[in-house]
Amino acid sequence: MSRGPRSAAAHRDWGSDDSQTGILHVDMDAFFASVELIERPDLRGRPVIVGGQHRGVVLAATYEARASGVHSAMPMATARALCPQAIVLPPQHHRYREVSAAVMGILAQVTPVLERLSIDEAFLDVSGARRRLGPPVRIAEWIRDRIATELSVHASVGIASTKFVAKLASDHAKPNGMLLIPHSATVPFLHSLPVGALWGVGERTAEQLERLAIETVADLAHTPPAALHRLLGIASGQRLLDLAWGRDPRPVQPVREEKSIGHEQTFAVNLTGAADLNAVLLDQSHRVASRLRETELVSAAVSIKVRFADFTTLTRTRTLPAATDVAHDLYLAARELLAAMQMPDDGIRLLGVRCEALSPAATTAVQGTLDDGDDDRREVERAMDSVRARYGSAALKAAALVPPGRNEHHNSGADIHHQRSSATEIGQGDLS
Repeated sequence: MSRGPRSAAAHRDWGSDDSQTGILHVDMDAFFASVELIERPDLRGRPVIVGGQHRGVVLAATYEARASGVHSAMPMATARALCPQAIVLPPQHHRYREVSAAVMGILAQVTPVLERLSIDEAFLDVSGARRRLGPPVRIAEWIRDRIATELSVHASVGIASTKFVAKLASDHAKPNGMLLIPHSATVPFLHSLPVGALWGVGERTAEQLERLAIETVADLAHTPPAALHRLLGIASGQRLLDLAWGRDPRPVQPVREEKSIGHEQTFAVNLTGAADLNAVLLDQSHRVASRLRETELVSAAVSIKVRFADFTTLTRTRTLPAATDVAHDLYLAARELLAAMQMPDDGIRLLGVRCEALSPAATTAVQGTLDDGDDDRREVERAMDSVRARYGSAALKAAALVPPGRNEHHNSGADIHHQRSSATEIGQGDLS
């Protein structure tokens, strides 16, 4: 469920004319939690939280848990206090990717004009699918039925004439619903909402608007443009005015460029030893490299993110000699970045590796960045990808992560209760 403000005044029936509403926004309901319930049907109807057992954050929560105030990105300690009866499950990112791929496969059967926003939501332009599949409402019903029947998870769908309004409609349709906003009802629907529903109105902007007694979208829409321009700047003020009047010319973009791919972890106990920290970096580098190969991308820059016990957070980035998708290269760069940082005595709370400056592997000259063994390493890592795809992500890992005489769980820093793979995969979080 979106945590953006919703309005009781935005009633559920705005008419049935879908003749000018070619945009659908499909958003999975409590996606990570719903995927977990596929294999744990005994937990249906009970408050379930996906995320860290102790010091991590909430990645997803069932609506039964949300009724107690639990929401995504909330510290787990807070969530447990609000809903002590909740069942907490560790995340299974490989399962979320599998189900997400199946969902996107169903959507791709409708139209190639598909813009994937994150692991659990997408825009579709179904204007060209009317003759084959019928009007937008019928298409939305087909999508929801197929997803529920084939995958045992639920989707909410918003139908409108623009992307922005379709997204708002899906928010108001949740959970497990569908909402049509006819073209003629666009402005009345928008004007029934609180101003915080507009994209770009965060806490600070809302406080600025409150100075002009602007509390609803209708208030903003009827504010003189000059006043908004003075308050927010010409560009921001005009953009909000356009949205308030339903003006959103952005088309559905079938190709959405990934800007970065990363993996970060919050530890149950702060890590202080260089060996443990380097083991975490190695594990993360393999995870990120696997995602690069899966999406047929290479990276020309590596960054690390470090959060200390006092929550001070630092990032450091290094440009690579050549673009790569080999974990060995990513790890060496990440390890050198970490070694150059001054570590406090009370250790590190969070550590992450991120690949940036991405480009398609097919059009980029991938060279050995450090020695002539990169081609061999790439082939070995591709073989590891195949084993993991067949037997699960835990089936195979680098030998350095399981040295003789040491407990693997300890060495990898893997008493970890928050894992997040970002970019298109999980980076938007499961905020639905």
